[in-house]
Amino acid sequence: MCSFTVVYGQQASFEGVVRDAKQQVVPGVSVRLIELKRGKPSDAEGKFTFQGLKPGMYTLQASFVGYKTLQEKVNLVADKTLHLDLELVEASNDLKEIVVVGYVSQNEKPITIGKLLIKPMDLPQSVVTLDKSLLEAQQVNRMSDVLMNTNGVYIFGATGGYQEEIAARGFSMASSNTFKNGMRYANGMISELSGVEKVEILKGSAAILYGNVAAGGVLNLVTKKPKFNFGGEISLRTGSWGMYKPSVDVYGGLSQNIAVRLNASAEQANSFRVGVSSERVYVNPSILFKLSKKTELILEGDYLADQRTPDFGAGIINYQIVDIPRERFLGVAWSNIKSAQSSLNATLTHQINERWTVKWMSGLRQNSSNLFSNTRPNAGSLITSDGQWIRNLQKSEVEERYGISQLDFIGSLKVAGMKHQVLLGVDSDFYDTDTYAYNQFNRYDTVNVYSNALSSARNDQPAMTPLTKTMAPIRRFGIYAQDLIHLNEQWKVLAGIRYSYQQTLSDVYNYTTKKTTSSSNFDGAFSPRLGIVYKPSLNHAFFASYSNSFTLNTGVDINNQALPPSLIDQYEVGVKNDIWDGLVSVNVTAYRILNNNLAQNSLVNATTYSYVKEMAGSVQSEGIELDLMSKPVAGFSFSGGYSFNETKYVKSNTYIEGSLLKYNPRHTANVGIQFRHQGLQVGLTTVYIGERFAGRSTRVLVANDAYRLIALPAYLQADLTAGYTYKKMSLRARMANLGDVINYNVHDDNSVNPITPRNYSLTLTYGW
Repeated sequence: MCSFTVVYGQQASFEGVVRDAKQQVVPGVSVRLIELKRGKPSDAEGKFTFQGLKPGMYTLQASFVGYKTLQEKVNLVADKTLHLDLELVEASNDLKEIVVVGYVSQNEKPITIGKLLIKPMDLPQSVVTLDKSLLEAQQVNRMSDVLMNTNGVYIFGATGGYQEEIAARGFSMASSNTFKNGMRYANGMISELSGVEKVEILKGSAAILYGNVAAGGVLNLVTKKPKFNFGGEISLRTGSWGMYKPSVDVYGGLSQNIAVRLNASAEQANSFRVGVSSERVYVNPSILFKLSKKTELILEGDYLADQRTPDFGAGIINYQIVDIPRERFLGVAWSNIKSAQSSLNATLTHQINERWTVKWMSGLRQNSSNLFSNTRPNAGSLITSDGQWIRNLQKSEVEERYGISQLDFIGSLKVAGMKHQVLLGVDSDFYDTDTYAYNQFNRYDTVNVYSNALSSARNDQPAMTPLTKTMAPIRRFGIYAQDLIHLNEQWKVLAGIRYSYQQTLSDVYNYTTKKTTSSSNFDGAFSPRLGIVYKPSLNHAFFASYSNSFTLNTGVDINNQALPPSLIDQYEVGVKNDIWDGLVSVNVTAYRILNNNLAQNSLVNATTYSYVKEMAGSVQSEGIELDLMSKPVAGFSFSGGYSFNETKYVKSNTYIEGSLLKYNPRHTANVGIQFRHQGLQVGLTTVYIGERFAGRSTRVLVANDAYRLIALPAYLQADLTAGYTYKKMSLRARMANLGDVINYNVHDDNSVNPITPRNYSLTLTYGW
């Protein structure tokens, strides 16, 4: 059913919203003009817009899986805008889901992590969305697989082999920068992707939305949501070194207003590192309640338990990586780390009226880790030139509880003839972290890293005595407002501001002295944002933006006062293009990130205490990014990109000015090619990681400083995937690291983890 009214505008165009029979908006509907062979999907609010059209009669077609295709004639009149209300009717037959790959360009995918659903063409910021079809085709299993499709966002470390450390634009993405369904998750353990449907990356500053996040960007994992039609799949993946991973995904409606979904998987595997193994269990249940025509509630649970062998990789001698076989494991045989993370979050969405929506999200998370292993090579005990290494032992336990509550008002209104997309929000969250440290067990044994025969190795597991318990509660509060102002069809302005307040406490109990040392810090900061977009046409946009973020500091100044936050300025300019009738998206972005008040050791009165600091340093990150993505042509689709980044000390009394910060490659690039024909799929994905540095930066304050950087060579990795689907069965194969490239992720000079050599996986799936 289609109804419409005519309102005056500046040119022949039309806009509308798609709803179902219950008057719920329907996102992702394919809306096309048959005569022009042009189309676009409805956004997350069910809305779509076509502009810059010649007056005349057109055939409008709206189609979506599970609904009857709607086709209507519409007459566009010069200097008028046609407003359409489309209602889709459910199909009577039981249609199965059809995935249309590559139809939506990168510039047509609004991201939920941005809170305000702005079309990427209207957003003065770089965004990347990796959807379900791409993740499935590439058979991703770890975050490193996902990030083969991005540039400027990369894995920079894998400390202990039990985490994947992510960076963007020269800055580490710690747990404050990683989200799952809009709620922070702890990324100190390897992410599980079997329940993920989409990965969103918002590059650059997101402080206005989330407070004290690092300047490089934020990442959001969107899990699979409940559906009212019954379906699902079971699969079994096997691979190199005994990897075995069954998984299940089941969804369906319990009633007209309640739908559920359950994703679950289990995995166990050995490693190319002899003596290293892992096992994990993952469960992701969710339930959707349609409380009314305008209100829905979704509850989502997430549980991951992971147990594996800590592996700090090869050693370093005199700031050179030890040349030993990459399969050789140097750790204590019984080393173990157990990690678990569980969360529950609720999202309530209510459409107040056609223009205003209120969204409330609240969640709780609990995570823990228990590490008992050898210490890192060179962390307290250096490997001698002949390979002798005295192994010490370490033990630690961490328990963290996190909670958040967030309320957003999202509106669309017209003032003085200008359209406004408004976001008003408030959030509050807390961290309660308990960290247990143990006295290090020194001189456990001595081994030679060049020898296969570790005859002198001990195998007993000694008792270790507790040293300290650190309790570090954090309380945060933020209030923010943002407005995307459509001055006209060509000019847009995005403006907003946030105020954040954080209270950080610390109580350190010493088991030896039986005393507690306490400290506290209270910080507040404003985070403004201003961006301008100029669109000379529907398919081209130029933008410029300024934003400000902050990072908290520890320590005190020379007057024994707590340090204020470091404020970070970010400038970004770029152009977004959909060329050849939207067939290819070509986006170019340039940026500068500047921290002009970096905290560093104070030199006043020759102070040498590391906790006494001054806000006088400066770090600068500059770069340019190119992103390409095509829609399918004759079954072929293409994606790729290139990034140049230089992050360096501009001013420092601690390190050499002009020297590069560790871990950040100047050059990264990616190319992906996919071919699909009927049930066949073949793909090649490549990523290039340029030269970067680990080790330890030279200190200008230390005479004859022995610290040195370690240059890690560039490498190119290629993965090949293939799959075939016949009726309800599909078989997929993946060969990763085709060239069997040898390279390393290195943390400082003490965790040198080789990247995984050539390996394969096979996945058999049955769907219904």
